[in-house]
Amino acid sequence: MVAAPVSLESLCINSIRMLAVDAVNKSKSGHPGLPMGCAPMGYTLWDKFLRHNPKNPKWFNRDRFVLSAGHGCMLLYALLHLTGYDSVTIDDIKQFRQWGARTPGHPETFETAGVEVTAGPLGAGISNAVGLAIAEAHLAAKFNKADAKIVDHFTYVIMGDGCNQEGVASEACSLAGHLKLGKLIALYDDNHITIDGRTDVSFTEDVLKRYESYGWHVQHVQEGNTDVDAIAKAIESAKAISDKPSIIKVTTTIGFGSPNKSDTAGVHGAPLGEEEAELTRKSLDWPYEPFEIPNEVYQQYQKAIVRGESLEKEWNQLLDNYRKKYSNEAEEFERMLRGELPSDWDKDLPSYTPKDNGLATRKHSQICLGAIGPNLPELIGGSADLTHSNYTDIKGESGSFQPETPEKRYLHFGVREHAMAAILNGIAYHNSGLIPYGGTFLVFADYMRGSMRLSALSELGVIYVLTHDSIGVGEDGPTHQPIETIPSLRAIPNMLVFRPGDGNETSGSYKLAIENRKRPSSLCLSRQGMPNQANSSSKKVALGGYVIEDCVGTPDLILIGTGSELNLCIEAAQELTNQGKKIRVVSMPCMELFEEQSASYKEEVLPPLVRKRLVVEAALSFGWHKYIGLDGDSVTMNSFGASAPGGTCMEKFGFTVENVINKAKKLLN
Repeated sequence: MVAAPVSLESLCINSIRMLAVDAVNKSKSGHPGLPMGCAPMGYTLWDKFLRHNPKNPKWFNRDRFVLSAGHGCMLLYALLHLTGYDSVTIDDIKQFRQWGARTPGHPETFETAGVEVTAGPLGAGISNAVGLAIAEAHLAAKFNKADAKIVDHFTYVIMGDGCNQEGVASEACSLAGHLKLGKLIALYDDNHITIDGRTDVSFTEDVLKRYESYGWHVQHVQEGNTDVDAIAKAIESAKAISDKPSIIKVTTTIGFGSPNKSDTAGVHGAPLGEEEAELTRKSLDWPYEPFEIPNEVYQQYQKAIVRGESLEKEWNQLLDNYRKKYSNEAEEFERMLRGELPSDWDKDLPSYTPKDNGLATRKHSQICLGAIGPNLPELIGGSADLTHSNYTDIKGESGSFQPETPEKRYLHFGVREHAMAAILNGIAYHNSGLIPYGGTFLVFADYMRGSMRLSALSELGVIYVLTHDSIGVGEDGPTHQPIETIPSLRAIPNMLVFRPGDGNETSGSYKLAIENRKRPSSLCLSRQGMPNQANSSSKKVALGGYVIEDCVGTPDLILIGTGSELNLCIEAAQELTNQGKKIRVVSMPCMELFEEQSASYKEEVLPPLVRKRLVVEAALSFGWHKYIGLDGDSVTMNSFGASAPGGTCMEKFGFTVENVINKAKKLLN
């Protein structure tokens, strides 16, 4: 009997499977199981639904595809390669997980064109996708006209059991349901396997009922290994639902096609090996050599190039008509897409003198948001249920982003700090010029750290507004008093950590945070008030550290302060000067920016010969050693705080002018 010819559809699906098998085998590292199981849904989505242009991965109105189960990245690399993206050649596939490759072990936006989000930790990708969908909905409401929908695309996600177990995904998907993000469609790879084995050892809930309770549209494809028609019908049904996000549970077999390792944890995160790969070739009727793909497969997949170029051409014509009819809106839309800030966006940022009332820097932050908000329409953000504590509202703005009002730019994230950070990343990943910000208490940065780290890694200019920055929080006690948080944020590469010492430095911090579109900023802001200093400078914040009070000649001692403790240094310096000491005070609102200055400037501010230095900051001393040196000291924290009025806490833990003077005298003596 002659075997039936293998269909083109099967060849296309098995191309994904075998590229994953061969790449992981060659690298001796990786996760072949998910791509082998998800190949049918990947093929169906990319061949029949995804609107994209492989020859222009940055075409704005493309659908976004997020592989939330990022460990299965060979699924994405195979699809990028097969559909004709120049960023993933067959040689790139062969270099999977190797030094300098464009096919790293998890998808990274900065390495591979066509990758929409850096989906490393599970749950992050689906949460980023919520941000992508928010960005699409907001821009569509802001710019679309009845006769010109220039913002009109879907966000598709493939997620796994691990994503559905991570708390950040639950937070984000709950909010997505409330916001009725109808253009968000998730395909859930229901394969019942994680690293520890079958999911029934720890995960037996009804996932679809959970999502239904969130307000999602839910479907189940029972035979995800082979039933392409069922997958396609489910996606069509999901696209037709405009007032709910959709999740499609697609039951699959991890490692499908492998005779001995499929449906086991053994195929999750380890190569099949040469012997099992050969058995898999026979099982799938795949007579080709490693990395060999039939021409007819390329021809089928690369129809996406012609479709994509046609779609982009149609959109460009639509945009051209939009320019002629709605010139003002088009000008703003295209400026945002170019990533250009409006001229004079910062013209209303306030400046202060000592005569102006001293305020908490969280209040100065609110004033800054009110000043730049009207001049910066791309600013979008909110708070994790702490609007009236973080002061993250924009003065003059009414209403918030809700299902009925997506044109509004204030976001109520609810008590969902980690989801907030991941969603802000998603808004930034949209690459539409939107500038996302989000507020919470500084101590809760620990909830967000995974996503804050990804902000820095992926060069996303997210702005984190982190208030209540020390034991000055007071009565809420040590659970709410961040002692180690500021030093730990400073340890994240590519993160700017600002701790302004008054109103001028807060204005300067905002200007720099807005201008830095390739690195995130953490604005660490006080609950308690502090005076405006005579010599503080919004412009000098860009230097990271600068001399704010000085003496004649070489200083005997240098005091270095940040935030509310800057004033302690200035008052102590005045008293020490009255006692005949030569004292310099250095304000250090951003250590990272100071480190980027020239060696000559840093030596000018902190002369190497002046070895008597005293740092004053209501946080751990960690990280200050490079400025303190062997002959310096600090007034910092070495324990958790306590529950008492903020002023009492500051006094009891030594953050007083008297203690700074005493420590300084000990150094001088």
